[in-house]
Amino acid sequence: MSDNILEFKMKKLIILLLSVSVFVSCKNDSKSETQETLNSSTEENTKPSNGLMHLKGSFVYYDGAAVLQTKSEIYGVLITDKLEELQKQVEEYKSAPTDMVNVEIRGKVTNQKDEKILWENKVEILEILDVSPASTEENNVIKLGSE
Repeated sequence: MSDNILEFKMKKLIILLLSVSVFVSCKNDSKSETQETLNSSTEENTKPSNGLMHLKGSFVYYDGAAVLQTKSEIYGVLITDKLEELQKQVEEYKSAPTDMVNVEIRGKVTNQKDEKILWENKVEILEILDVSPASTEENNVIKLGSE
């Protein structure tokens, strides 16, 4: 009878050890997945050694003001020769002056005060990587007046 009790306690101990090892193993897996997710999401926003950021989003330049809207931020675009060059490239994809166009740029981001640009984040375009038309589903422009 004592052998049965000893055997029962050993089974309980083995089950307890297996449960603890599974729990600890799952806990470590979720930590590593969370860390990998965090690393992949910050890779988009990290600055390379040259201080430039790679930005991809919707761009519009209208009436002397330019805006770049990414998935997570909105940037006021500083008026430079590169902005004028980008505007010439996006013109072919616009059907109305207020249409947004998908762009991919490399630029210098700042949050310094500017008397003309009131957005918190501003970007100076230094390199134009890609320009493509916005999908018709994303281009939700409300037009006032009659056509």
